[in-house]
Amino acid sequence: MKHLSVRFIATILLLSGTILAAVLAERRIPMDLAFPLDRLDQQISGWSAAGDSELDSIVVRVLKPTSYLSRTYRKQNRQLDLFVAYYSEQRAGENMHSPKHCLPGGGWEIWKQGSLSVPFEGKQVKVNNYSIQGTGRRMLMVYWYQSDSRIIASEYLGKFLLARDTLLTGRTAGSIVRVTLADEPGAQEEAAAFATQLIPQVRRCFSGN
Repeated sequence: MKHLSVRFIATILLLSGTILAAVLAERRIPMDLAFPLDRLDQQISGWSAAGDSELDSIVVRVLKPTSYLSRTYRKQNRQLDLFVAYYSEQRAGENMHSPKHCLPGGGWEIWKQGSLSVPFEGKQVKVNNYSIQGTGRRMLMVYWYQSDSRIIASEYLGKFLLARDTLLTGRTAGSIVRVTLADEPGAQEEAAAFATQLIPQVRRCFSGN
């Protein structure tokens, strides 16, 4: 009888824990940006903004961002494209659309992928560094996932941290930041310098500081 009681109590505790985890997994607290994304500087690392554009409505329905910024920058005869998609809340177990999954559908081939370290707040943070080609062009793409508290490159780590945040705080706001320019000599250095100045500006949109 005593053995049965212990098993019964253990079962009740397990079920209670499962129910609690399920409830917490559905808890999401939306977080508004302190500043809109279009407040990002018009001048970044010697690049000058040349205009913002709107995404196709179908793309917006697929991405489902809370807000986004698609902006072109120019330096002399070169062009750099910046894209930031912000999500005020995310569901645990899901993640933002990764460029490495979306690029092949858009006609781009990833022929080289790696990482790049950029300085931020006295330390080095890792971002993704992809070389892609399509329609007769070769491009360099640098992207990362950024929230008010961290910058990460790995989609898998992002999923884990998203699930943890959902359970602990319910705050799951985050963004994907992508920088693309022609893959030519000096492009990696240009992308790294741009990212170095851009990261604290994205952080400011989150925190207001």
